[in-house]
Amino acid sequence: RSDKSGGNNWFKLEMNIRKKAGIKLRPEVNRIIFVRNLPFKITADELYDIFGKYGPIRQIRKGVSGKTRGTAFVVYEDIYDAKNAVDHLSGFNVAGKYLT
Repeated sequence: RSDKSGGNNWFKLEMNIRKKAGIKLRPEVNRIIFVRNLPFKITADELYDIFGKYGPIRQIRKGVSGKTRGTAFVVYEDIYDAKNAVDHLSGFNVAGKYLT
């Protein structure tokens, strides 16, 4: 995974340059990520392991009722970390399911 961390450093550098230059991200970019298609039995610790690789997480809220099972809200401290996570984890395979 060293290639991801190198890419992550490059991404952070680019985002810092954009931030300093006053270049804004698209309006749909947010520090809150809605994740679908999670395995029903995934634990909070597993979610923190997967999503925490991209930056500090403020909160994860996992769906528990019939309609919300398999979903979660992941709230990052920083909008740029959230964007990086979306870019890297969209389509990521977790226990045979692809995150959307």
